[in-house]
Amino acid sequence: MFETICSFQNLHKAYLGARKCKRYRSEILKFSYNLEENLLQLQQELLTQTYRHGRYREFIVCDLKKRHIKAAPFRDRVAHHALCNIIEPVFDKGFIYDNFACRKEKGTHKAIKRLEKFLKSLRSKAEPVVGGGGLKEKKN
Repeated sequence: MFETICSFQNLHKAYLGARKCKRYRSEILKFSYNLEENLLQLQQELLTQTYRHGRYREFIVCDLKKRHIKAAPFRDRVAHHALCNIIEPVFDKGFIYDNFACRKEKGTHKAIKRLEKFLKSLRSKAEPVVGGGGLKEKKN
């Protein structure tokens, strides 16, 4: 499995995934300028176990609320993607169906729809109690 993670094909796929929606940032342009050399260097460091993670870049984002962000260097994000490309399918098989966090074809919107489905099935199994202020289970 380790050799698959370190393969040039996987590292290139990881590079494409890591640059998605960010390809014109200066750090990514610099990495891309010598792409083959950078991927081969990363591959060599991974295979010889001399790879060292770089320093995180820290910044603040103020969207709806103020958030303190720590971002890994692009080269390290390529390594992260390379690892996830291989281990994600292995781990995904072990997750329960209703785990929606950080999974392909899942996410917040699908989780909400699934919850709505559960709530609807609960409502159909319960009826209001007149004067009781609650729900009681229907007797079939």
